[in-house]
Amino acid sequence: MFSTTLCFMLALIISTTLMIICSTISKKTIMDREKMSPFECGFDPKSSPRMPFSIQFFLIAVLFLIFDIEIVIILPMIITLKMSFMMTWFFTTTMFIIILLIGLYHEWNNGVLEWAK
Repeated sequence: MFSTTLCFMLALIISTTLMIICSTISKKTIMDREKMSPFECGFDPKSSPRMPFSIQFFLIAVLFLIFDIEIVIILPMIITLKMSFMMTWFFTTTMFIIILLIGLYHEWNNGVLEWAK
């Protein structure tokens, strides 16, 4: 019991000490406008250094990940074809593909797949 408490207190002291040292070392001393600007050559930037993030790109990326996961789910269905009943396997596979097609149709109707607007 004593060794567990000692280890806990030692870990707590070491982590607290490291957090205090890191916070004091990482303090920024001078926060002036030139240092905070994206270009440190003395010129003011003419436009924003960061382009706005397109939400359409994010939606396409999410759809890509969803379809990748669906492929990972479909591939084992091919392997289990020999080990399962044909009617059960066919019904499960058909229902899964129908659900995928309904989702694709819904996304198409909502205009998620249209890149240029």
